[in-house]
Amino acid sequence: MDHYDSQQTNDYMQPEEDWDRDLLLDPAWEKQQRKTFTAWCNSHLRKAGTQIENIEEDFRDGLKLMLLLEVISGERLAKPERGKMRVHKISNVNKALDFIASKGVKLVSIGAEEIVDGNVKMTLGMIWTIILRFAIQDISVEETSAKEGLLLWCQRKTAPYKNVNIQNFHISWKDGLGFCALIHRHRPELIDYGKLRKDDPLTNLNTAFDVAEKYLDIPKMLDAEDIVGTARPDEKAIMTYVSSFYHAFSGAQKAETAANRICKVLAVNQENEQLMEDYEKLASDLLEWIRRTIPWLENRVPENTMHAMQQKLEDFRDYRRLHKPPKVQEKCQLEINFNTLQTKLRLSNRPAFMPSEGRMVSDINNAWGCLEQAEKGYEEWLLNEIRRLERLDHLAEKFRQKASIHEAWTDGKEAMLRQKDYETATLSEIKALLKKHEAFESDLAAHQDRVEQIAAIAQELNELDYYDSPSVNARCQKICDQWDNLGALTQKRREALERTEKLLETIDQLYLEYAKRAAPFNNWMEGAMEDLQDTFIVHTIEEIQGLTTAHEQFKATLPDADKERLAILGIHNEVSKIVQTYHVNMAGTNPYTTITPQEINGKWDHVRQLVPRRDQALTEEHARQQHNERLRKQFGAQANVIGPWIQTKMEEIGRISIEMHGTLEDQLSHLRQYEKSIVNYKPKIDQLEGDHQLIQEALIFDNKHTNYTMEHIRVGWEQLLTTIARTINEVENQILTRDAKGISQEQMNEFRASFNHFDRDHSGTLGPEEFKACLISLGYDIGNDPQGEAEFARIMSIVDPNRIGVVTFQAFIDFMSRETADTDTADQVMASFKILAGDKNYITVDELRRELPPDQAEYCIARMAPYAGPDSVPGALDYMSFSTALYGESDL
Repeated sequence: MDHYDSQQTNDYMQPEEDWDRDLLLDPAWEKQQRKTFTAWCNSHLRKAGTQIENIEEDFRDGLKLMLLLEVISGERLAKPERGKMRVHKISNVNKALDFIASKGVKLVSIGAEEIVDGNVKMTLGMIWTIILRFAIQDISVEETSAKEGLLLWCQRKTAPYKNVNIQNFHISWKDGLGFCALIHRHRPELIDYGKLRKDDPLTNLNTAFDVAEKYLDIPKMLDAEDIVGTARPDEKAIMTYVSSFYHAFSGAQKAETAANRICKVLAVNQENEQLMEDYEKLASDLLEWIRRTIPWLENRVPENTMHAMQQKLEDFRDYRRLHKPPKVQEKCQLEINFNTLQTKLRLSNRPAFMPSEGRMVSDINNAWGCLEQAEKGYEEWLLNEIRRLERLDHLAEKFRQKASIHEAWTDGKEAMLRQKDYETATLSEIKALLKKHEAFESDLAAHQDRVEQIAAIAQELNELDYYDSPSVNARCQKICDQWDNLGALTQKRREALERTEKLLETIDQLYLEYAKRAAPFNNWMEGAMEDLQDTFIVHTIEEIQGLTTAHEQFKATLPDADKERLAILGIHNEVSKIVQTYHVNMAGTNPYTTITPQEINGKWDHVRQLVPRRDQALTEEHARQQHNERLRKQFGAQANVIGPWIQTKMEEIGRISIEMHGTLEDQLSHLRQYEKSIVNYKPKIDQLEGDHQLIQEALIFDNKHTNYTMEHIRVGWEQLLTTIARTINEVENQILTRDAKGISQEQMNEFRASFNHFDRDHSGTLGPEEFKACLISLGYDIGNDPQGEAEFARIMSIVDPNRIGVVTFQAFIDFMSRETADTDTADQVMASFKILAGDKNYITVDELRRELPPDQAEYCIARMAPYAGPDSVPGALDYMSFSTALYGESDL
């Protein structure tokens, strides 16, 4: 027994032993085991001319136990002790137990003292261990062994019997039809199966046991009443009994093995064809979806309103959240199916699968890259358009406010400048008009900045392609034309006043002083009202803090401004006092200005009302920016954890796929645990997606708290899922190759060590030169001469059929397994054909349908029919048509 069989036995025995102790507590099961194990032992001891009556008593001295082991193993044990003392008995039992242990069986809690003392549980456990090792362990059916192999054999043999369903070794046998079906399948002349009834288990069991004892030399190990009278028959007793049937009929196993080998080839062909069809359909559907999606992502037609652009953004989020993830899974599954298909074709010695033109994995990857590039560009365009529209709305509102204020200020100014009141005015009135004009010019100069701002805003709106630019341009042009006209009229009036200035006397200095101080103060108030009502847009808390600081500085100037207001009002009051005191005949209001004390007081009151409103607006905006900052920090904290976690998992998966730790099953189990932990991490990704949606809804465009964007996280997550799935698939393919080629774990470790040694960059692949050096290190004679180059080119065509320029570990072990392991070659399959055909050179259709499952028999007949030769036997398949259909003329 080799190491693998020994380990398998140990792994199998330990749970059986523990399980047995609990079951032995059931008296009915103990009774069945006593009877079955006694009969089984006697079936072998009678070959030595002896038998046992009481299983726990007759093995106490160890003599019959040693004799039993010699009979069933065919080997001689150490000479037994013939003394009657307890020490002699323990010595003999220990010799037997040592012999059992030498066969790779681990005996747990079974000692010689318990056997010598007649411990029923320990004795039955020991006999069950012997039965497992020498009667059941070596059973092998279709790559399964021991208990599973025996169960599969029973299922295969009883499959044609509709009223038999073997699923276990206890209740599936209670009706007795399973035993009868096994006998009828191999010796149909012994039992009239059609007369058996499922509701008469005693008759069925007695019939099977009697026939087996009489014609098959299988001793009667159980009574029918023992099985029927128990809710669940003892599994070990049934397995022991059934194993006797298996060994009795093992002579028919060669023909069944040959049929199974042909079934295997046919099943592989059917499966490969289905995988090819599935790949073509999945690839076609995926490429068609990409073809339809890219034009939508490349559509860059802008919208005129923020609502329309936000709807586009919401549609894009739906695409990312609902439509794309299933396609990512389809792409990953497509690559897995392609790799699995290529591996199965190589294992079957079939040519590599070449998809239809334009449907290669590389074509799909290229199309997917174009999709992601278009997706990235579309997202950037959406965000830029939203920023642009937000900026446009702000500028347009600012333009309307400034234009309205300016138009209100210019209203009536042209009519005033066109007046010719100086022609009939007195000297004092002329001088008053002149001073008034000087005040107007001062006011006009103060408004120059506003006109320039209006023009600048209009220009920026044009540059940003504002949809209502024509109306903005028309209004701006009207303001500029009016401003030029005001300048010309102002100059013209000054010239007229200066011509008559010499004819005028001094005018009231108080009015003049009032006008000079009231005009800038009025302009200051208008500017203050304009600033206090000006809308603002900020994106960071620092910006709103800057606006708040500026507002606080403005409020600090209010006391000085109030003093100036009181001083201006004091001038007006002084004029009124002089008029009343000296009875001055005033023709009207202040000739130098139109600004009245009431207007100053009204605007001042308005300024005082706007200040708290501005305070409230800044406070609300500050709260909003604090909320946005919390969103940034919340997203950044999660992204700074998830991003490195994804990178770490990627690196760990890379190390697992390269390093050699344990068997391939251990690596696969480790990878699946990683896959489970990764899938369990998905809620954190979803939570981050929710935080990212909140950030986008809040129109937050930057985040200083992290360098990770949601796009980085998405791409990393998709790559992580694809990498773990691809790595698991590679290990599964390696297991498939190892089991199919019969490669031992030591050979796999040696192959992996050689591969890793020459994989200098730890990329998981070997370049041509690295692969060549690896082959030379393994003893291949590949020189630098033309013959060596030709041999290496031949090997490269095997391991790199697609000519991608690198050799994967899977291709490497496929090649090495060709050199070191036995496979089901064409010669083996054709030899199986000859076993079924016997002395004939053909198999009849009826024989093929009897030996193979129905679906595979019909598939084989359909494949063979077109290749039938001119001299073929009617209704039969000859050797030539069989071999040509399965392997083609080139393989024969």
